[in-house]
Amino acid sequence: MAPPIPLLAVRASDGTSLLCGPPNCDQHSAFQRDSRVSRSVTFSRDGTLFGWCNGQSVSVVKCSDGSVVSTFDLPKTALLDFSPLSSVLVTWQPYSKTQDSPQGDANLQLWELSSGRLIKSLYQKKVDNWCPSWSEDEEIAVRSVNNELHFFEKNDFNTIANKLHMQKVSDFSLSPGGQPSKVAVYVPGSKGAPSFVRLYQYPVLGGPTAALANKSFFKADRVTMQWNKKASAVVVTASTEVDKTGASYYGEQTLHYLAVNGETSVVQLLKNGPIYDVSWSPNSAEFCVVYGFMPAKATIFNLKCDPVFDFGTGPRNAAYYSPTGHILVLAGFGNLRGQMEVWDTKKYKQVSKPQAPDATHFSWCPDGEHVVTATCSPRLRVSNGYKIWHYTGSVLHKWDVAQGSELWEVRWQPFPEGSFPERSVKYQAAPSELGSTQAAPTQAYRPPALRHLPATPSTKLHEEEPPQNMRTGTAAEKNVSKTALKNQRKREAKKAAKQETKADPEPPSDSAPVRNNQSEPTCGDPETDKKIKNVKKKLKAIEELKEQEKSGKVLQKNQLEKVQKEEQLLKELEELQLGQ
Repeated sequence: MAPPIPLLAVRASDGTSLLCGPPNCDQHSAFQRDSRVSRSVTFSRDGTLFGWCNGQSVSVVKCSDGSVVSTFDLPKTALLDFSPLSSVLVTWQPYSKTQDSPQGDANLQLWELSSGRLIKSLYQKKVDNWCPSWSEDEEIAVRSVNNELHFFEKNDFNTIANKLHMQKVSDFSLSPGGQPSKVAVYVPGSKGAPSFVRLYQYPVLGGPTAALANKSFFKADRVTMQWNKKASAVVVTASTEVDKTGASYYGEQTLHYLAVNGETSVVQLLKNGPIYDVSWSPNSAEFCVVYGFMPAKATIFNLKCDPVFDFGTGPRNAAYYSPTGHILVLAGFGNLRGQMEVWDTKKYKQVSKPQAPDATHFSWCPDGEHVVTATCSPRLRVSNGYKIWHYTGSVLHKWDVAQGSELWEVRWQPFPEGSFPERSVKYQAAPSELGSTQAAPTQAYRPPALRHLPATPSTKLHEEEPPQNMRTGTAAEKNVSKTALKNQRKREAKKAAKQETKADPEPPSDSAPVRNNQSEPTCGDPETDKKIKNVKKKLKAIEELKEQEKSGKVLQKNQLEKVQKEEQLLKELEELQLGQ
């Protein structure tokens, strides 16, 4: 039996369309394009239903034949979504007050899809977390109300089955899958107390021993919590709005790991700088982090938070696993030039390096063979359109909006797990009339006056790091335990902090006492002894700088100059010792 053909929903200023997916994208014969302006489109979790709101009504149709399931007279609806089993349709409109209703009207509606009956109207002022979170079997649903979590069972929204109340629950994330359901909650710090994230298993929500895991940390204005597919662990990105050291425009970020068995850890990153993206592999056994000042690093970590593979440095700020996890795309969108690196995650071998300039959206097709990139408004109001690619870098289909129109959103139809077989990775570009857009190798800029002269080696602003397999790295060779490795990283961090506080790591003046636990051999000339000690101090400082550079710290110009003097200092030391 042939696998199904995914649909692509396109929402633009000239209407809403459903297209039959790759390699070509033709209009879906069973769906009549709606020429009215749509505010939101969505598919059901299994992909059988499609819903959209067009400023007049909310419509739900079957994807297979386009037949109407339900229509709701809700002209102000701005967002809509389905519950996991498609039994409930959720609609949201912006909260507003009127003279007739000074308290405002309930703006979140839950509808029984089969009958069109209104189940419940609720107040939801903020657009953040506007939709309730369901377990996959719809046994429980969760909402955040006035800094506490309300749990509902079996879609009975008239009765609160359970509550989770702490100082101030700011955010939460319900685990994927069915029972037993777990929830991660974030409570921001106050009055000197740290922020923390805790994991609970429903319905055990109270008491000091109820939490499955707990991780506290400072420096957090907001967090992003991401569960793996098996709901066995969650990765938390903690961010501050402002970096008080002034080192980063993005504020400060730290990465934390919590497992339902109680294990917690700080993910030690190999380069300083912001965390751009974190993505779990569908196998739930590893995750990829894109981080560090540009050019950014990308590293895969296992469940022990040890690095498995490092992709080196490059212009990237996002990571996307294919639906089965056999391919990983590292990309640089937004303020970067749209370069994509496609990697085989089993062989850790690069497949292709296409380029999608001005792309504001990327998503994998459920078949695991194709991707879509799009330039959408309002992020960019020019050059709107989308491209369908094969992962080998070939552009199979391209569509640009008409003059004066805008593209707002593209969205793939989802499918249940196992609908598409995992195929072996190809390295040869798929045939295409539109060709491919492999990124051209970049060359250093040379002023016009020097272009006729032979090229000379130049110092790079950033030293590029090649990919490397971390399984055979230093930690594995030395067979260092996790605790020893953690302590080693702490020592390196302390050294780095001390080095930063020193304005200039030169040796002390002659008047300052030189402290050394080991007795130095002395000669008859005290002046020569002082010179030997000073040279040794400088060499020790250089050794510390080299260790910091190995651990990923970017050295300053004056520090690099000191490292370059190592050979000269060794010769000087040798001459001094020979002259004793």
